[in-house]
Amino acid sequence: MKSKSTTDICNESIFSVFFESHIKTLRNFILYKFGNSNHAEDVSQEAFIKLWQNCKDVPLEKAKSYIYTIANNSSLNIIAHEKVKLSYMKDFSGLDKTNQSPEFILEENQFKDKLLTAIENLNETQRIAFLMHRIDGKKYKEIAEELDISVKAVEKRIHLALLELRKNIDNL
Repeated sequence: MKSKSTTDICNESIFSVFFESHIKTLRNFILYKFGNSNHAEDVSQEAFIKLWQNCKDVPLEKAKSYIYTIANNSSLNIIAHEKVKLSYMKDFSGLDKTNQSPEFILEENQFKDKLLTAIENLNETQRIAFLMHRIDGKKYKEIAEELDISVKAVEKRIHLALLELRKNIDNL
């Protein structure tokens, strides 16, 4: 057997009295919390619509907390949606962010490919010393210690690597 209060809110006259007594405070609560009067009006009305749609499941004693929870959650969902829209608008400029022409980007990618091929074609000793110096940022002395060779040998390997790369890149 259902309690009497569960069915009371489904009665139109009781619902009307409940609506009249709580609509203003709910609208003000949402307005004060989120600062938009149109939004507060819409969310408050939607909360009461949901209460009416679910009146059989909501006892009269919990109807007030039900509408406040619905209104608060709806407002938070709207704010989250607005954040997503703003984030998308911020990230989307409609243009390439680099402002570089497609020809420049293509040439740059071709140069990168050729440079990587030229580095791959270096002999192993030159490539290791060159990459440790240029990519890892190590000093000649550090490379010499790691490879167990002299600093002069490191200098020579890197010098020869640069000559080889320059020769290959000039031919490009």
